[in-house]
Amino acid sequence: MSVLEVDAVRAFVMIADLRSFTRAAEALGSTQGAVSVKLKRLEDRLGKKLIERTPRQVRLSAQGETFLPPAREFLAAHERALAALAAERRRFRLGIAAHVMGPEVPTLLAKLKSFDPCLAVEVLVDNSRALLDSYEDGTLDAVIVRSDDDRRDGEVLGPEHFGWFASSDFEHHAGEPLRIASHPSCCTVREVATRLLDAASIPWNEVFVGGTSAVTAALSAGLAVAAFPCRLATPDIIEVSQMLGLPPIPSLSIVLHSSLTDPKTRETLRAITAAFSEHRRNSNKQISLVPA
Repeated sequence: MSVLEVDAVRAFVMIADLRSFTRAAEALGSTQGAVSVKLKRLEDRLGKKLIERTPRQVRLSAQGETFLPPAREFLAAHERALAALAAERRRFRLGIAAHVMGPEVPTLLAKLKSFDPCLAVEVLVDNSRALLDSYEDGTLDAVIVRSDDDRRDGEVLGPEHFGWFASSDFEHHAGEPLRIASHPSCCTVREVATRLLDAASIPWNEVFVGGTSAVTAALSAGLAVAAFPCRLATPDIIEVSQMLGLPPIPSLSIVLHSSLTDPKTRETLRAITAAFSEHRRNSNKQISLVPA
């Protein structure tokens, strides 16, 4: 009977999730060569090819697809066994900015359960400035927020691209102030967008203020135009910069701030951020399809 090595199985699962040896190595705090060796050792032990690798892509083989679910269960069982002897569960208090939350975030957080079952994750969703305040006073261990001009620290996870979005039914008449929907006044994007409109001598009127879901609904209803993340644009709204002669909006960075020192928790955080960055890379590939 073959005996599986935990590190080798963990390397396989990380490669399967991220579809990249390089990013799997980053998430595991290792090197690409070491990850490749662990995978080869696992494949030799099983006598099966689990990962198919070409110069253009990394993907699961048919045997890899079959092995992945029990591999996750194997890792979860290993962590539960270790946790049974632990003195206490570890807490991880993570803040995620509301405007950063996309459809991929719940999936990424769910992966924590199999990656580190003995870690108690507490998630707070709020605006970036409130989260940074909570991080500074020690209420949160780590935050994922949009970049703030006042800070230069933190780990950049990737860019956030913006455009001016509205419903295809939205009507704007020349000479009238541009009707805009925005987040509350504490939002950096609102500040940037309104400053750009003022600099371009474009009169505007703020007719709707709310969170991301509320602004999305206002755009879909044709009530206003908004400076909005390309990644979160729904199929029923379009980019209208050229149509309305609006100024381009610069990209901002998504940044991780962390005060964690526990090696195991930091390993988990690396896995989250690596997967988060990978999802954003994939979603940003779609941005070129959005009209300029």
